[in-house]
Amino acid sequence: MYKQSIILFGIVIPIVIAAVLIGACAFVRGKITASFDEKVLYYSGYENSRLGALAIEAQISRQREDYVRWNELLEQETFSLVTTNLRAIGETLPPKEFQQTAFERLGTSAGIGSVSAQKSSGLRFNFRGTFRTVQKAFLELETRMPNLQLQQLKIDPNSSTESSLLNFQVTYTAWES
Repeated sequence: MYKQSIILFGIVIPIVIAAVLIGACAFVRGKITASFDEKVLYYSGYENSRLGALAIEAQISRQREDYVRWNELLEQETFSLVTTNLRAIGETLPPKEFQQTAFERLGTSAGIGSVSAQKSSGLRFNFRGTFRTVQKAFLELETRMPNLQLQQLKIDPNSSTESSLLNFQVTYTAWES
């Protein structure tokens, strides 16, 4: 008679309670492990994003001065700025090898500037000079004004007696803000 009670209350119920506790602990441990793994994954993604943002910020900080300079360049009136730059470039080159013969502002943009939503203007220059000197002048102009995009370049021999001189006709699109 006491035997059943002892087995039930002394062995079976404690085993069932222990099994339930072990099962509950295993379930809670599984939840905690899953939550930890999820947080570790989130943290590693966050850390990758943070390091990427720091790398981009470092790159941007190195280019900040160029950005400010380019914005100032875009805010200036293009026609007068090109004229000023060409005058300064022409002063550094030999006058017999580089002469500006014409300069005009086109009524509309040429090339890609005519179909782009970005504001732009067309500029046409005529020069007379040696190939090397005019090439150097173009390089200097495009270095000073990166907003210029070459649309057309036409080179003809000069009809005068100096065979080393060429006639250049250049059309640029000047991007503006």
